[in-house]
This record gives sequence, structure tokens and C-alpha cells, in this order.
Amino acid sequence: MPCRLEVPDGLMFGKWKYEMPNGSPVFIAFRSSTKKNVQYDDVPEYKDRLSLSENYTLSIKNARISDEKRFVCMLVTEDDVFEEPTIVKVFKQPSQPEILHQADFLETEKLQMLGECVARDSYPEGNVTWYKNGRVLQPMEEVVVINLQKIVDKSTGLFTMTSSLQYTPTKEDANAKFTCIVAYYGPSGQKTIQSEPVVFDVHYPTEKVTIQVLSQSSTVKEGDNITLKCSGNGNPPPQEFLFYIPGETEGIRSSDTYVMTDVRRNATGEYKCSLTDKSMMDSTTITVHYLDLQLTPSGEVTKQIGEALPVSCTISSSRNATVFWIKDNTRMQTSPSFSSLQYQDAGNYICETTLQEVEGLKKRKTLKLIVEGKPQIKMTKKTNTNKMSKTIVCHVEGFPKPAVQWTVTGSGSIINKTEETKYVNGKFSSKIVIAPEENVTLTCIAENELERTVTSLNVSAINIPEYDEPEDRNDDNSEKVNDQAKLIVGIVVGLLLAALVAGVVYWLYVKKSNDAKGKSEKAAAQNFPSLPRQEKNYFFSLLVLWFV
Repeated sequence: MPCRLEVPDGLMFGKWKYEMPNGSPVFIAFRSSTKKNVQYDDVPEYKDRLSLSENYTLSIKNARISDEKRFVCMLVTEDDVFEEPTIVKVFKQPSQPEILHQADFLETEKLQMLGECVARDSYPEGNVTWYKNGRVLQPMEEVVVINLQKIVDKSTGLFTMTSSLQYTPTKEDANAKFTCIVAYYGPSGQKTIQSEPVVFDVHYPTEKVTIQVLSQSSTVKEGDNITLKCSGNGNPPPQEFLFYIPGETEGIRSSDTYVMTDVRRNATGEYKCSLTDKSMMDSTTITVHYLDLQLTPSGEVTKQIGEALPVSCTISSSRNATVFWIKDNTRMQTSPSFSSLQYQDAGNYICETTLQEVEGLKKRKTLKLIVEGKPQIKMTKKTNTNKMSKTIVCHVEGFPKPAVQWTVTGSGSIINKTEETKYVNGKFSSKIVIAPEENVTLTCIAENELERTVTSLNVSAINIPEYDEPEDRNDDNSEKVNDQAKLIVGIVVGLLLAALVAGVVYWLYVKKSNDAKGKSEKAAAQNFPSLPRQEKNYFFSLLVLWFV
């Protein structure tokens, strides 16, 4: 609290006092202008709460309601005393209001205590107002009754406001939010604080009964479980009902639900429920959808190739059904029809049907068709491009898959092992490559559980030439090569004959020399050198020709 006085000349000291209700003064603080010392009077309620500055501003800490007084600042000179009063007002904001002693529930058409709104420790006192959904509740006889009480705490001087509300609710008050607001005054004017909203359970009688069908889907099919739920729009809702089932003359007492398991098509009909006093009732119609499928024949069926097999898939359903066929996981465009069975007709057939409007209602049946046949054989042959071998193929049909064996009659060698193609639609082939040195007979034997079939094929020999020659030489070149060979052979034979003649001549000459009389073996040896030079050369020429 500043001292709102100008400091006069010749100031001796300044003092603060407050006035009692009867007007008598109580001095509380003193400050000398010359000695600069401060003194506080012995007033218990202000002990250790005062502070006086050099400009004579008085501060009071920890304000109390009792501080609401008329304080006076005094400045004293030798000649005069100057005074200036300050009126102190104290305010205390109340606590947030609370709605206490709340009713457990509200019952329509009955005036009852809803609760009490309490706002504590306010100064000055405040005022309490009730609201419903943000709108002020005005007092109305037998509908809205409000009573406000204000109590002051003598030790603190603070007020507590308590406002009770008696209220007659309607059905529309269910989920309504009730609040109370306390209005109080502060230094800047009036302010408000609002309580937390409270919602009450409003009880009212049942006016309508409703039956519902609780199911996993929007439609019901055979095998489903059905839960019937009956409810009343009262609060609290009814706990017991009577359920009326088609074919039953009396109602079945139950809680708000009635369960039927694994329903059949004969459960289709009208279902009802009512209060136990039969005063209110509701009904609904349930249709139990069904789907039957008959496949003839079905399961595993074995037929012979060429036979006929009639197949039918018959549908019975509560609504139009869609039917389609699947063979070996592939959807078929048309229904199967077998006037003459073939191996490719074998497989797994599925007839499947669905009701489009009914989720999960689908049926299927399976036909496993086996087409059997005795082995059938056809053999083919071809000469390979190198003209040194031939490929023999044995084409086989039959089911179960025949085992194939090969036999060879005559000389020849199997160049590679038997090779088989993939077995598809009862057909496959086995082949071998052979280079026969003479005419041979190849036999293909196919055998399964039904029969053993044998077929043979004659294969002519392959002529192998003495020299490796290009295959594309013409006939003229072949003839020239043959003539050259004949000429060489003739020359060799002529030389051999000439050598033979020379040997005979030499033998006759030696024999003549050995027969000469009177010549010794030495003379014979000496005569050889004495032969004429021409005869010697002739002899050696024959000898060289012989070695050549």
C-alpha cells in the first residue's frame, strides 16, 4: 500500500495505522526520517507480516480476510500531521464446485433429489446456478426445486455455498449432462467456475418390444446357429421374454436371447417374442437356405477306352444356384459328356454349386475317372543323316502305363540306351538307335495289367565302305578310282613274274656249271669270274629286280 502523500519539508517520521470498527486507531509501523530506523508495533495479527520501505510503502504478506480494513498513512513534521487513508478489500476465489450426494438413478414422473452443488472457501460469498445441457434450470413447482445455503467459517471468514436440486426427469433426460456454476467477485469483477458434468441413469417403462436375428452373416443357411434377441425400449430393459417358435403353441420363457443350433430348412417360418405379460409383441421371418447336389456317378470310376459314360449333376436349392465344372484344377466351359471315352478324358472332375446371395453356401462332389486300355503298338523307322545308323520308334498307347521291352534278332549293336518320351493322355514312345551289320528283326513288347502286346519290324543292314569317302562323290569319280586300283595291282603282279623268270634262269645256269667234267669245285669257283661281262651284268640286273 503506497503512501499517497508528498513528503513534506521538515519530515520527522512516518507512521501507519488502521481503524477499528468503532473508529479507534491501532498503530502498526513507524519509520524515522532522520535515523532511518523502522519499528513495528506489537500487534499479534501482524507479527512478522509487515514491511515498511523508505518511501513509506507498507507491505502485508499472507493476506487474510481480517486485513479488509481502513489503513491510514501519517507523515509528521514539527508543525503538522498529514494523513491519507487506503481502503483494503480482500477476495478469495472459491474451489471448483462439486456435485455431491448424487442420486443412483432418476425415475420419470417422480420428483427426487438429484444432488448438491458445493463450492467452498469463497470471499465474499458467491452464488450457485444449475444447468442442464448448458441451459439454466429455472425453479418450477414439482419439476425443479432449488435450495441455496451459505455458511461462513468463523475462524477464516470464508464462505461455503451449498445448492441442492430436486428434479422430475423425463425419458429425454437420458444422457443429459447436469452441471452447476458458482459466480463470485474478484478484484477485476465477477467471475465463474463450472463443475464437472454429471450424467444420470434415467429409468422409464418399456413402450415397445423388438425381436432381432443375430447371425454371422446377413442370411441363414443349414447348419448355422441362430440367436434370437428380444429387447424392450425401457430402462432398465426387461430381463425375461416369451419366445414363440414355429410349430410350438406355447411361448418359451427365456432371457433376452434364445439360441437355436444347427438349424435345418424346416426351421423357416415366423418367430415372435413378447413381454412376460404378453402386453407387447414383435415378430420376424427367418428363411433357412439350403443347397443339395447329387453327382452320378461319383467317387472313383474305372472304364475301358471307347466306352460311353453318362454324367449328371442335379441341384436342389432354396434359390437359383450357379453350377460349374472343374477338371484337374481347371474350370471347364461346358459340362462333361462321354460318348466314347479316350485316355485324355481321365482325370478328377468336380461339380460345384453356390448360392450367390448366401455367403458360404457351397457344395461340391468329385468324380475320379480312370480310362483303361490294352497296349496298342505302332513301330516306325528312319535312317539317320550319317547313314551309319537307324532310329526305331515304338509308339505305345494304353493305361495303366505299359512297360516296354526291346529284343533284337540278328547281328548288330544298340548304339544308345532306350529313350522314352513323357507319358501324356495314355501315350508315349520308346526309341533305340541301331547300326545293323546284317538284316535284323526288332521286337517291341508292351505290357500292362490288361494285356501283353508284341510287334516286330525288319531292319535291313547298313553297307559300310572300305574307305572313308565323302558321301557326295558322283559315280564317274568312283569308276576312276577303281581303274587306278586295277592298274597298280597289274604292275605289282608283272614285277613278281619277272623276278620269278630271273630266278629260274639263274638256277639252270648253276646246274649246267656243276655238271662239267674234270672240273673241281675250285675250278667252278674260278670260272664264275671268267664269265663274260655282259652275262654278269644281266645276272645282277635280275637279282636287283627280284629284291624290288
